[in-house]
Amino acid sequence: MNIYTLPVLKAVLPKFIYKRILTKVARASVIGYFSALPEPPSEEILNVVNYLKSHPITVFPYQSLDRYIADSVEVFEDRERGLRYVLLDGKRLYFKRRWSKARIRKTFNGLLKEQDPSCPHCYETGNFKVETGDVLVDIGAAEGNFALSAVEKASRIILFESNPEWIEALNATFEPWKNKVTIVNKFVGEITDEECTTLDDFFPQEEKVSFLKIDVEGAESQLLKGCRRMLRDKVPLKLAICTYHKQEDEEEINGLLSGYGFETSHSYGYMLLYHDPKFKAPFLRRGLIRAVKRDIY
Repeated sequence: MNIYTLPVLKAVLPKFIYKRILTKVARASVIGYFSALPEPPSEEILNVVNYLKSHPITVFPYQSLDRYIADSVEVFEDRERGLRYVLLDGKRLYFKRRWSKARIRKTFNGLLKEQDPSCPHCYETGNFKVETGDVLVDIGAAEGNFALSAVEKASRIILFESNPEWIEALNATFEPWKNKVTIVNKFVGEITDEECTTLDDFFPQEEKVSFLKIDVEGAESQLLKGCRRMLRDKVPLKLAICTYHKQEDEEEINGLLSGYGFETSHSYGYMLLYHDPKFKAPFLRRGLIRAVKRDIY
């Protein structure tokens, strides 16, 4: 059995049995692929392979992230709103009305893990972060945890979230900062219609935007096609854009941003999207690209 037979098994096996087989086959496939290469892989890749030799497969194959435990997350009740929340740096982060405490614990634990400095999904580094006075545009905001972590530094925040179930929670989370936070219930892409907008159409040419965080479930390339003017003209500008949804995204997005004059770098380490039906050799994906266009004056 190998990774390429999994789609057939998924169609015929009960879900819990398929998941057991998936984790074992995916783990063995990654280890086997890199062990069979004629030249030894880089230290970054060896760290992943060595982790898998002693641990089950996971999206973030790093021992430093194993310390995050969902059961340690405390969930609170806002009885007036009928919503549950957790505390992020002392600020309330609300969740969807229908979510159970167990689901919130698991999700928030994952968010903490994603933004750990050692995680390939972490948006910021020591010299790449939201600065005081920045205008932050958070596209694919979901819970809004990244924007909430920067809310006291940013001069203005615009949140784009297409899932209407998140809007109630986002309004509750950012109510204390409603004078500087705008929440937009739309997709962001390469066209503008009733449900979608491009960044070029949404933001007037003269409007200041200084930091884009983009995590749109694999539609990152289409989104960039809808903000050509912004990429060309906005200076200074920083982008933290996810590249893990598709195997080819890192190379394509890096080339596009470099063509607009951005200095680019990728997050350290790799992610294993082993649940993706297109999970195949070489298996490893970079979490995101950080890009900067500096003011030359």
